[in-house]
Amino acid sequence: MKLTSFLLLTGLLLSGYSYAQVNGNYNYSLALRGFSILQAPKIFNQNSETYVNNTITGEMIKFNDNQVSYRVSGNYLKKSLSFNNTCMNCELAHGRIKDYAFKIGMEKNFNYARIQPYFAIDIGYRFNQFKGLLNTVNYQQSITSVHALEDTKSGGTASSVIGFKINPVNQVSLFIESGIEFYYAYIRQETTSQDASAIRSQNKFNRGEFLLNPISAGIQIHLGNKN
Repeated sequence: MKLTSFLLLTGLLLSGYSYAQVNGNYNYSLALRGFSILQAPKIFNQNSETYVNNTITGEMIKFNDNQVSYRVSGNYLKKSLSFNNTCMNCELAHGRIKDYAFKIGMEKNFNYARIQPYFAIDIGYRFNQFKGLLNTVNYQQSITSVHALEDTKSGGTASSVIGFKINPVNQVSLFIESGIEFYYAYIRQETTSQDASAIRSQNKFNRGEFLLNPISAGIQIHLGNKN
């Protein structure tokens, strides 16, 4: 009986605390993603999953309606990337990857406490491109041929996200989230041999793939007090 009474009292106190910390009185929020780790779409015959990290990765604006927010976001990535193509240490690719996406979606907060878990769904457009060189290596670890590579993808994306926000003060939130994305794209792959023959080949097709975004973190500023 004492344990039951204690649990009920604790629940009431937590409920009261959550209610006391309501910060849904702002019309919109501006967010900056400071750090992200994400899985890059597959490039050519890449034989392993590649994760890239990036700082200052994107921005978002959210329009708040009680515990639901409508979000519009943009993300951008441009950096060097190396990977094994088809097999380990026999085809080595290196170059630069460019990736950007524009998404719209909605976000549902589960409470208005200082720590707020939430769930979100986003849909939009994503462009991904890799340009670089592919070195074919023999058993003596000598380069036998070099090809220029270009792998371009353009298509639709849909993602589900879970995360939580920490609100040190009413107008500022720190957030951490992770998610999974389905990316369906039209793909154009082109290779050109870097010798006198300059043989060029091209391949075009559609492909869907699931991509993980283990972590994104950033800061939100809440503006437009309704009171």
